[in-house]
Amino acid sequence: QVQLVESGGGLVQAGGSLRLSCAASGRIFFSINDMGWYRQGPGKQRELVARITSGGTTTYADSMKGRFTISRDNAKNTVYLQMNNLKPEDTAVYYCNMLARPSRTNYWGQGTQVTVSS
Repeated sequence: QVQLVESGGGLVQAGGSLRLSCAASGRIFFSINDMGWYRQGPGKQRELVARITSGGTTTYADSMKGRFTISRDNAKNTVYLQMNNLKPEDTAVYYCNMLARPSRTNYWGQGTQVTVSS
């Protein structure tokens, strides 16, 4: 069974920074899987924040480009999301996602709350 556990959320003032972590465990070969971060704000649909492939290629939503950085440490089975210059509109529950290979099964973490005050 695969588990994804997020950490690092919290309350921060606008302009501040947070670093989210997602640790994966279970019967996986972490390094071959694509990883991502999604978020769901109040009254909104879940949306992509950033993704990183097994090869290290990154993709960002337009509103996060230049402020957020996704990275991975395959030795620690962990993916990170560095968030800088946070804005109140970044307030959301942030979810870690794994697209497992070769099954292409999607796994989700339980989410971590990020609240940005103005």
